Amino acid sequence: MKLNKYTWIFVGLIAAVYLGILIWVRLTNPVYLQKNMYQTWENSYVMHPKSDQSFVNTSKNNDHQNPVALSESQGYGMLITVRAAQKGWANQKDFDRFVNYWLAHRDYVGDQRQTETYLMSWRQYYNQHHQWVNDINSATDGDVYIAMALAAKQWPKDATYYRSLAKNLSDDILTYEYNPQTGALTVGDWVTRDSKYWQLMRTSDVMPDIFMTLAKLTGDSRWRTVNNTMLDRLVDLSRLHHTGLVPDFAWITRDAAKPVKPNAISTKYDGDYSANACRVPMMLATSNNPKARKVLKKMLRFFSHQQYITAGYSLSGKRLVKYQSASFSAPIFFAVSHHRGEGYDNLFDSQKYIFSKPLTHKNYYDATLTVMAALEGLN
Repeated sequence: MKLNKYTWIFVGLIAAVYLGILIWVRLTNPVYLQKNMYQTWENSYVMHPKSDQSFVNTSKNNDHQNPVALSESQGYGMLITVRAAQKGWANQKDFDRFVNYWLAHRDYVGDQRQTETYLMSWRQYYNQHHQWVNDINSATDGDVYIAMALAAKQWPKDATYYRSLAKNLSDDILTYEYNPQTGALTVGDWVTRDSKYWQLMRTSDVMPDIFMTLAKLTGDSRWRTVNNTMLDRLVDLSRLHHTGLVPDFAWITRDAAKPVKPNAISTKYDGDYSANACRVPMMLATSNNPKARKVLKKMLRFFSHQQYITAGYSLSGKRLVKYQSASFSAPIFFAVSHHRGEGYDNLFDSQKYIFSKPLTHKNYYDATLTVMAALEGLN
């Protein structure tokens, strides 16, 4: 039977209503949305090279034939699993698989690289001979995330075991990823006193809540020094522009900080608010430290006056690109969700767009930060 134009209009209206109902359910039922996003993320990105091990695949377009594991993603995977377990969607075995993979891929230091640490080798991948290999060196952000996940008190029965691992990792972070001259963390154990990156700081490594958790866990006063010093340098960077935006990387001393130049580390955006600095709002969101709140609120004030948030800005507030990205919007949503009623609620509403469509299967970074924002920010 041939359908007339009115029938097609009716069918179209029904489809539009159905789609609207689906979007409404996603946005008004946070538990449904959180569980769905977590399970989609877990099914899409978590791989099991052995029955008792797990890692998060970060490869381009989520290529399962040529996966890539990172210490950063291992930390995110462990933090997400803890949060999902608190809601009843993951269990201790899920967490232990991540722990076991980390323990099996630790980094070695020393002239002959004979000393095994609790730091994680920053990357694993298949080489041209299809062998699963470790890249040498560590990445500080991943190690700190892993330590925080281990310090979580989700499974009291085995708390002593996890706490001991967290303390061992904490000790190695402060031994191999800490600059006593600046009082700040370096970006990895490959940065030594004779390295030109000895005074380099990654702004997204400023994690006041995590630093204070590790200070209490270990009793090591250096974590308080790290917290105070890195927050002070973040304040220095925030003061440079009316936007309050901070760069991906900065050169620091004991009492000052300045953005790096383009291509100083990895990309032309090294001195801009880009793919690393976009996590800063998330890192500061839950802290009650006055310095952290000052930096965060200045950034949120800038974002709240933007027509829409794009994937990167110069420190003066010029858009670097025209498109949006969940890896930039999710941390902002996360931050605003912890600061409702403080003048930035328009961002809570506008950045919800990241939840109005299915979780991407092709971009680990976007998907992971979106899931973290959903689990923490949607209540």
